Amino acid sequence: MEERDRTALREALEPFLNEELAQLTLSSPVKKESLGKVRMRPILLRGNLIFQAEEQRGAQAFHRNFTKEEAAAYVTDLLDGVMKQMELTSSRGSVHALVSKKGKVTVKVKRKETAEKIRAGAESLSHNRRKRYVLEEGRPVPFLVDLGVMTETGQIVRSRYDKFRQINRFLEFIEDILPRLDKSRESTILDFGCGKSYLTFAMYYYLKELKGYPVRIIGLDLKRDVIARCNALAKQYGFDHLAFYPGDIASYEGVDQVDMVVTLHACDTATDFALYKAVKWGARVILSVPCCQHELNGQIHSEVLEPALGYGVIKERMAALFTDAIRAQLLEGQGYRTQILEFIDMEHTPKNLLIRAVKQGGPRDNGEKIQELLDFLHGEPTLYRLFRDGEETGENEGSGCGEPAKKEE
Repeated sequence: MEERDRTALREALEPFLNEELAQLTLSSPVKKESLGKVRMRPILLRGNLIFQAEEQRGAQAFHRNFTKEEAAAYVTDLLDGVMKQMELTSSRGSVHALVSKKGKVTVKVKRKETAEKIRAGAESLSHNRRKRYVLEEGRPVPFLVDLGVMTETGQIVRSRYDKFRQINRFLEFIEDILPRLDKSRESTILDFGCGKSYLTFAMYYYLKELKGYPVRIIGLDLKRDVIARCNALAKQYGFDHLAFYPGDIASYEGVDQVDMVVTLHACDTATDFALYKAVKWGARVILSVPCCQHELNGQIHSEVLEPALGYGVIKERMAALFTDAIRAQLLEGQGYRTQILEFIDMEHTPKNLLIRAVKQGGPRDNGEKIQELLDFLHGEPTLYRLFRDGEETGENEGSGCGEPAKKEE
């Protein structure tokens, strides 16, 4: 790409890189096996406007944050040999960029700056959070009021703002998989290790009350007092198709078929049993946020990795990452297209990875590669054994984290 084309592209982008940007999408990669689509949107981070890019690389998504100037340079660089097309939409207009095989750049800009939109834009930054959340700030939601996240006027309790953000982030994941739920029939959703059920209530409210999906949601947890409280709240809100039961993940047999399984912070191998049960039930969607991956940490051994594994905290984190990567690959082998996504910021909790698996296509022939990795690590995790041998391989160690206070982080 010639320098004049780079300059023209940056000049076309800069007027639209502000709080009014709806979305910027880069597509048509030059090399199909490398970077997929990239989506960029504005967000407020610690009071500062930044632009967050979500890079799709295979089955995984990675997030990067930029200032306005950095965002313009990033998009320009990608269109210089990596991507061939860009679409930008904003309340101020749109920009479309197309790169030919010879590197020639065509940029089309359409502006629509009415006085009303300009006034709205002046206010949009201060209302950024409200406008971009699935559950809006300022509009009271009864269960969030009772759970102490909102006041009766719909304002977010300052000490619970992280919880409000987490709930909305979770609902964004739900929003992405809506096409996988059949609106013409009742879908059964199981939430294992539901705890105080902030997210369970939010999921029901969003799917049933806001979107009109016919769903039946079942929450399962070992704590009977928590279960009783959640059932009382569900009855109080008139959530007739939401029920909570005491029980663990491995032994639950209350249903024969499930459409979606959710498991958030199920401790150690409890996550493996939940994933295994979800696959055996034929769940079309699985959302799992694992925690406390101790098993592989106790097994992992490698002479090559020994210089790194000699440090306890490094070994713990490596074992956790390997565990989730192996889980994702095992789900791929069962016919699920699987992503590992960032759930919430690391500053709020280190347990921030979400495994999202969608039943799509046939199983991948990746067994040999998984076995090579396990041989290298000298590990044999529970989910691997469950798919190999069935449920007789071991007993579940529980459904919730041993640190309940962190359950809702």
